[in-house]
Amino acid sequence: MPLGERIEAATARLNDAIVDSPRRVVIAFLVLTVLFTGGFGLISTETDSTDSFTEGLPEQEALDSVNAEFEDPFQPDDESTQLIHTGENVLTKRALVRNIRVIERVEDRPDLRLASGPRAAAGPAPIVARTIDPSATTAAEQRRVLERASRLEIRRAIREVGGENLPVSEDYNPNGPSASASITSLSHDVPSGFSSDDLTAIQTEIQSIAADEPGDIRAFGSGITNAEMGNVIGDSLTIVMPVVVILLLGFLTVAYRDPIDLALGLLALLMTVIWTFGFLGYAGIPFNQQMISVPVLLLAVGVDFGIHIINRYREETVRGYEAIEAMREANTQLMIAFIIVTVTTVFGFGANVISDLAPIRNMGIASAVGIVFTFLIFGLFLPAAKLEVDRLRDRFGVPEFNSSPIASEDSALGRALAFPAVVSRYAPVAFVIVLLLSGGVAAAYGSGVDTSFETEDFLPPEEQPAYVTVLPEPFAPGEYTVTETINLLEDKFATNQDQSVKLYVEGNFEEDHALESLAAPNDDPPDALAVTDGGEARPQGSILTVIESHARSDPEFAALVARNDLNGNGIPDRNLDRIYDELFASPAGDRAAQYLTEDRRSAQVTYAIESDASQGEAAADTREFADDFRYTATATGSLVVFDAVTDVIFASAINGLILAVGLTGIFLVLSYGVLNRKPMLGVVNVFPILIAIAYLIGTMRLLGMSLNALTATILSISIGLGIAYSVHTTHRFIDEYNDGHDAHEAMVITLSGTGGALLGSMLTTSLGTGALALAITPVLGDFGLLMALSVTYSFVMSVVALPPAVLLWARYDEAAPFAGLTERVTET
Repeated sequence: MPLGERIEAATARLNDAIVDSPRRVVIAFLVLTVLFTGGFGLISTETDSTDSFTEGLPEQEALDSVNAEFEDPFQPDDESTQLIHTGENVLTKRALVRNIRVIERVEDRPDLRLASGPRAAAGPAPIVARTIDPSATTAAEQRRVLERASRLEIRRAIREVGGENLPVSEDYNPNGPSASASITSLSHDVPSGFSSDDLTAIQTEIQSIAADEPGDIRAFGSGITNAEMGNVIGDSLTIVMPVVVILLLGFLTVAYRDPIDLALGLLALLMTVIWTFGFLGYAGIPFNQQMISVPVLLLAVGVDFGIHIINRYREETVRGYEAIEAMREANTQLMIAFIIVTVTTVFGFGANVISDLAPIRNMGIASAVGIVFTFLIFGLFLPAAKLEVDRLRDRFGVPEFNSSPIASEDSALGRALAFPAVVSRYAPVAFVIVLLLSGGVAAAYGSGVDTSFETEDFLPPEEQPAYVTVLPEPFAPGEYTVTETINLLEDKFATNQDQSVKLYVEGNFEEDHALESLAAPNDDPPDALAVTDGGEARPQGSILTVIESHARSDPEFAALVARNDLNGNGIPDRNLDRIYDELFASPAGDRAAQYLTEDRRSAQVTYAIESDASQGEAAADTREFADDFRYTATATGSLVVFDAVTDVIFASAINGLILAVGLTGIFLVLSYGVLNRKPMLGVVNVFPILIAIAYLIGTMRLLGMSLNALTATILSISIGLGIAYSVHTTHRFIDEYNDGHDAHEAMVITLSGTGGALLGSMLTTSLGTGALALAITPVLGDFGLLMALSVTYSFVMSVVALPPAVLLWARYDEAAPFAGLTERVTET
């Protein structure tokens, strides 16, 4: 028996099992649903959204080394909390006392695990107190020193330390002295097994302590950021899912027009979500912001399947078939189409599993498995449940409210949907050429779309949209401060700005030439680095800048540097070990520890970049600049790390698209060749979706959207979602074509019948996925809008681009060069 006939026989047996024993099928699926519900308790939430993308990158490993080896109050590590103090002047006696009181309250709480010793807190208040009285090592002692000190003593201590050695804002004025913001870093002494949840608990409690004190003091750290990223997942679901449900109810009510059929469709959708989330729990795949899109995608495909099965069943009952035979006929016609759609959608969604980024890879796995569940529930459970419910309906005399199909050939909607097929018959070649040219232009324009990766993509904006602020409980989101704090840091502190890069340099910095080697590359900097009037790169921070700064405020240290500066350029050339010892023992020691390790084997140098330099240009120039250093230097910093992620994101998008198109095209050619001996219909099937994707890419650039952590998946996902429209259309066309209609008549009948189900599916899916645009994070909002556009374009192209392509196929099918070869293969 030929392979095609064997496949048809197998699907017929499966269809018979569904139709002849619907009750058994329903019970089996309900039992499985209960089992999958058990996986809900195993689901974990991943809140470190950016960390999961950067894990394993060489640039991130270098940044981890910087954070581990250098004590930088501007860059908190995983075991520290920042106190950010803002005001008219945070260096007054009153402001410093308020700041140290917060530290003292934290110190008095053993559960907050503040480290002991002078390095427990690094900020203006502790530094000034220790400068006045070096014996004051605890926060309580430092508070008493500051309270007893006169304003003149405090000003004198601040000038002695120097603004360069204090973590204060860029507007520091030494004449006051004054500054509008400061940072104090609190180090925590944590035991082994200390988790991110433990840190979150500590930092949120410190946040409460800081809020109780007068003045604007706020806590900030990775624990607070992770907490808000975790909260935004729940808040986004709370806002988005009710809208999705309302839209689904509205459009499915119109599509089904029968409350019992509507309830069945919703039950199948609920089961799909339960199965998928249960799988996530059992498989140990964490739930993050990207995963919010998965249930929406599954609902989109499920709605498509549900509308088709119910609509096709109604078409058969209108023709006079009894319920069982009507469902058998509908399933016979749809089962193969559902299988083809499922496989191609798995290819589209699953293509993301090749990504080097774990969150995108996990999303690909979850969505691909979810699509298989969708097929099983809508292809097997829903027909069986529909038959069983209709049987009960007849037994108890429950009337049908409206069982007519969505559209027919004689309806106004049917005629409108068939209009492209009517028009394209007169000049199909011209239609195809116009579509190819317009698609090519859109793709060429869209090839310039940007790629981006930013922390702010995962966080709510500082100013929430109006519709969010007026939401009542329980839909109102929580309070989010991280974005505001990040913006404040970027505005106030140069080393927190995205417009800077770091070099992690490894070598023996006690060698006489070490500091000269560190400064030499500055004479010929790349274009992206900010330069002085003399054309040299001026580091924002390095061990050299600390030496120069301390030399200006300490005459004895300046004399030591001068005695060991052989060429008179301000950079010492010998006795570097003694210079470091003096520097680290001085008030500038905390600042020096930010740029040179105690063993003198590693250093970091921070550079500002030009304001008009792009992230890619800055990262590329910094990597090239690192090669100019005598010692081993690695370009890093958030900007460089995120640029590396954008490269991987772009590669994931392109590779996923190529894989999805390739696998889908090959599968469709083989499917139509084996099942219908019409392999070129597989190529024709892919044509509309390629045009739709070209338009989507062009629209992305037109709207100023970029490929980011989530939208990078849109290209391959568009293949998975969009191909369903052309597959359903083509499969119905083949049925009509094989029944003796010519190609034009078959396409008109197809669009006037199946086109109605496609339209209902498109409206429901586009608005359902578009509801993600209401999410309170930009990454989800952009994805939702693009998904809605993708589904709309796919439907339009299935109605507009597919008819002329099919008519050309019908005209030239006999002339296909390998048609005979395929026919011989399918006979075996």
